[in-house]
Amino acid sequence: MPDAYLYATARTPFGRFGGALSDVRPDDLAATALAGVLAKVPDLDPARIGDVVWGNANGAGEDNRNVGRMAVLLAGLPTSVPATTVNRLCGSSLDAAIMGARAIEAGDAEVVVVGGVESMTRAPWVLPKPSRAFPAGNVTGVSTTLGWRLVNERMPAAWTVSLGEANELLAERFAISRERQDEFAVRSHDLADAAWAAGFYDELVGPVAGVDLARDEGIRPGSSVERLAGLKPSFRTVEQGGTITAANASPLNDGASAVLLAAEDADLGAAPLARVAGRGVHALDPQDFGFAPVEAANKALARAGIGWSDVGAIELNEAFAVQSLACVDAWRVDPELVNTKGGAIAIGHPLGASGTRILATLAHRLVESGERWGVAAICIGVGQALAVVLENAARAG
Repeated sequence: MPDAYLYATARTPFGRFGGALSDVRPDDLAATALAGVLAKVPDLDPARIGDVVWGNANGAGEDNRNVGRMAVLLAGLPTSVPATTVNRLCGSSLDAAIMGARAIEAGDAEVVVVGGVESMTRAPWVLPKPSRAFPAGNVTGVSTTLGWRLVNERMPAAWTVSLGEANELLAERFAISRERQDEFAVRSHDLADAAWAAGFYDELVGPVAGVDLARDEGIRPGSSVERLAGLKPSFRTVEQGGTITAANASPLNDGASAVLLAAEDADLGAAPLARVAGRGVHALDPQDFGFAPVEAANKALARAGIGWSDVGAIELNEAFAVQSLACVDAWRVDPELVNTKGGAIAIGHPLGASGTRILATLAHRLVESGERWGVAAICIGVGQALAVVLENAARAG
């Protein structure tokens, strides 16, 4: 069974909600990332692509008609290149990468492009259809930007709390203070800013046509714990013990990312960056979703045949500072291995694009550092998580 290797990555800058990318359709963002990753392997005939697997969490607006296939067509690929769109909420594009790797390992495809997109700005309001024609009362539009919508009344209330309240529960459970969360958030912004200044992202991130945005829009360098301490909690009051603010949680974002996967002997005219060595998926109670990466990563490591002591780089999607800290504490790893190029609190979290964003960052961190093993993990709303172990291709074997 052949191994799947990561050969190239590309993404757009991540824009803030209502920001620089707000006028760009999600299918155009997806096409930009898809074209960008293929530009990294100019010797590859696009007709050789066996499949495109694309992640998207909302799918209620301009991304509703299989946005992966829309990206293929808009990027100018041959119409013979197939594509599918998958939805595992925040983990959608990491799920796409897992599916693409499996297709290569099974021999179903030699080359697969995976990725994801989200425009949280352009996610529409939706109206449920009435049970009878011409209702006389008012109808309420429901935002599809984030979180639960049109909830089934049979769902237990404990399962359907807001994402923020779910993470306040985590803060209580693990006694993670507001100060620790704010410190983590400041670190994310400072490291992201430093990575951009050092040129780390220059080859990973490409422009979006017609948009003047050179780097991730949400990065705020020079902040401080003292400044963040002045912000009001977003989901509970101070009197209720609220710890989560707009600053220590990931923002709403727009963006797309892509990764090219292929077999080791695919002859693409480029050297592989990393091997997909292990995968893990885990689920628990919906309100505990922020803690789910713990076991997802443990499963991925076991399947790769290594342990945490072997890992030299960790990319954990920072949905909230509190859930990131809870996971890092549970793994008992050196926090300095985590998100050394900044995380989602600073860079952003366009839901469907984040999985391949962290996977790509991890691969390039391994190349830069020479470390052999790395883990990418992401929490997923409604109680799930995914993780992937990568092995530096230069050290594989």
